[in-house]
Amino acid sequence: MNKTLFLRIVHCLEQEVDYFKPSQDATGRSSLTALQKCTAAIRQLAYGGGADTVDEYVRLGETTTRKCLHHFTNGIIHLFGDEYLRCPTPEDLQRLLYIGEQRGFPGMVGSIDCMHWEWKNCPSAWKGMYSRGTGKPTIVLETVADYDLWIWHAFFGTPGTMNDLNILDRSPVFDDIINGIAPKVNFYVNGYPYHLAYYLTDGIYPDWATFIQSIRLPQSEKHSLFAKTQEAVRKDVERAFGVLQARLAVVRNPSNLWDKQKIGNIMRACIILHNMIVEDERAARTQYVVPGFEESEEERFSVNMPSPLGNTMDRRTNVRNRQAHHNLKNDLIENIWTKFGHFPNNM
Repeated sequence: MNKTLFLRIVHCLEQEVDYFKPSQDATGRSSLTALQKCTAAIRQLAYGGGADTVDEYVRLGETTTRKCLHHFTNGIIHLFGDEYLRCPTPEDLQRLLYIGEQRGFPGMVGSIDCMHWEWKNCPSAWKGMYSRGTGKPTIVLETVADYDLWIWHAFFGTPGTMNDLNILDRSPVFDDIINGIAPKVNFYVNGYPYHLAYYLTDGIYPDWATFIQSIRLPQSEKHSLFAKTQEAVRKDVERAFGVLQARLAVVRNPSNLWDKQKIGNIMRACIILHNMIVEDERAARTQYVVPGFEESEEERFSVNMPSPLGNTMDRRTNVRNRQAHHNLKNDLIENIWTKFGHFPNNM
C-alpha cells in the first residue's frame, strides 16, 4: 500500500470514527494517535500475526491492539464499503465488456470461484459442520474478479463442507438480474445477439446461460484453442485470491478468532483494502489502456439502464437456460478460432 493511500485512510477514520479521534484522559495527557491505531491494525492484517506482535513497534498492549483491529475493520466497511464493494455500474460494465472483447470473450465480465479460509478456533459444536476432507474447519469466500484483480462480488460465511454448487444456491450473485435492477447488457458473438453477461468458471458449475466452462477433453483444434484460452483467462480469479493472501496474510493464515461476525468483518475489510490498492495502482498494473471506446466497438456491445418490468420467474429461467448456454459456447468457440486461430503455436 502506498503511503498516500494509507494516510488517506487514517485521515478518513480520524475524521469520521469516534474511536480514532484525538482525545485526552483525566490528567490531560493525549491519548493514542489515529496513526498508531491504524498502524497496529494494518500490521495485523498485513502480517497475520497476533495482537501482541506490535507492542514494541507502536507501544500498544495486546487488548488495545485487538480493539484497534476491530474498530478499524468496522470503520473501513462503514466508510468505504459502498464504493469498493459495489456492483458494476454501466461505466464499469462498458470497460469490462471492452476488455472481454479484446481477450476473445465478448460479453464476459469476470471469473467466479471459491476460496477456503481455515478457522483454527472454530467452536467444537460447529466443527463437524465446517470441516470436510482435511478435517480442518474452514469458511468459504465466493468472489467474482476481473482482469486487473478487482473483486466485484464477495459472499463470505458459508461452512467449508459446502461445494461451489451449494454456495451458488445461497449466493446473491444473480439477485440484481433476477429482480430486474441490473444494467441490461447486449452483445454479439459470432454474429448472434445475446442479452446476458456471463462469467468464466471451472467444471463444477452448471450449464447456465451466465456460466462458460472449459472443455474437459478437447478433440479438435478449435476445442483445444478454446479450452486453452478459457483456462488462461479464468485464472484472473485465482490470481486475485493469491494477491489477496499475499498482501494481507491474515486471510492466508488460520483465523484465531472465535466470533464469526468479527471474522466476516476482517474478510470484508481485507477485500475493500485490496480493491483500494488495485484502484491506486491500476494505471501502472493494467495491461489494457482504455481511454475511450471506438465506434466500431460500441456497435458490438451496449449497456442500458435496467428495466424492472417483466416476470421474476422468466428472468430466473433465462439465467438457467441450458440451450442458451450451449449456443453461446459454440459461438465463442467459433469466435476464438476466428480471432486467434491463425496465430502460430496455438496448440
